[in-house]
Amino acid sequence: MNTNRRKFITTSLVGGFSAAVPISVLGTDHKEDIGSIYTKLDTILQQPVLKKEYFTSPVLIESLELLRYKDSFLCRVTSKEGAVGWSFSNDSPMKSFYPVFVNRLQPFFIGKDARNLESLLEEAYVFQSNYKFQSLALWVPMATIEFAILDLLGRIANQSIGQLIGEIHHPTIAFYQANSERDITGEEVLKHLQQEVSASKTKALKFKVGGRMSHPEFPAGRSEQLIPMIRKIFGDDFHLFADSNGSYDAKEAIRIGKLLQEYKYEHYEEPVPFDWYEETKQVADALTIPIAGGEQESSMHNFRWLIAHDALQIVQPDVYYFGGMIRSKRVARMAEAMGKVCTPHISGGLGYLYMMHFVSTLPNAGPFHEFKGNSKELPLDCKTSSLLIVDGVIQVPTGPGCGVTVDPDYLKKYKVVTS
Repeated sequence: MNTNRRKFITTSLVGGFSAAVPISVLGTDHKEDIGSIYTKLDTILQQPVLKKEYFTSPVLIESLELLRYKDSFLCRVTSKEGAVGWSFSNDSPMKSFYPVFVNRLQPFFIGKDARNLESLLEEAYVFQSNYKFQSLALWVPMATIEFAILDLLGRIANQSIGQLIGEIHHPTIAFYQANSERDITGEEVLKHLQQEVSASKTKALKFKVGGRMSHPEFPAGRSEQLIPMIRKIFGDDFHLFADSNGSYDAKEAIRIGKLLQEYKYEHYEEPVPFDWYEETKQVADALTIPIAGGEQESSMHNFRWLIAHDALQIVQPDVYYFGGMIRSKRVARMAEAMGKVCTPHISGGLGYLYMMHFVSTLPNAGPFHEFKGNSKELPLDCKTSSLLIVDGVIQVPTGPGCGVTVDPDYLKKYKVVTS
């Protein structure tokens, strides 16, 4: 355990959730042996997430449909009593994986009791050997289904999705501005960051270092130029994060990490390829900057290893890529038990909507969360939030279910996908 890194997490992040996570937990090395840690985490994984007490009678799923308009996908679930829930899919992967939804998952959920959503997710995983599709091919369609069922249940119970899966700790979410540009000069990236931060009024930002998944960086030396330059321009009080997307081997990741430490960056995301678990721990052990990761992770067991072995100090499940909020909530709970932060990754045009509901329930949420821009593709109505960043903050919707509705006339453009 790197005590300096633990102290770094405490001083850098505790302001965002000090009321929820005692400083003594964050600032203390865990002395348990690995067996005791696994026992603790396994106990957490057995604890229910969904509050079934809101529902006194069965909520039988009459129909579950995937609808498509151009390359936009929605899910509609209808109960036997006529209640309806909707979800917005992650369109980019769904263009490739919609047959998994229609042929392998949709048949399983028909006729099931939506109150048993937690166990249904586990059963669907093994139904027709669906586990062989592990990763985005399975989990993006599964998350799309989970979100729709949660919306259905929330509307029946008159509760937000957040209230169905936890207590509300964060009615508003502070965002960091995320910039995904590579292969342009450091000066160009800096210019764009200044424009984006000026527009969003955020107090934190993240940019890319390296060339992505061990590809050479272009222009060469761009990261070494950007790291000190961005700190100088934005000042010592601005919160800065860097994302490698697995650009380095362990040795080079440590070299770049020491530069990030020198300029007081607050987290270092995916320093090595995401499935290099031992190398991730090697980098974490060598540095004091908190290591973040998990956006590409699809295995609960692997998250358990990463958390138990202190390879990550900040866990980043993506609620689409990891199969929904219930599975992601279990990861966040394991992290909380070990004094770690959860700052989920965001994907999909409306991914920020589900991410906000998820983060609102986390006592160990990081102080800033990812923002990639508002989706303007769907005409949404939300009576409890503008869904816009105001001074770096968005109000979490508090209406039933996901808290938003789509213009009914616009929905008429969507057609049910049958194969």
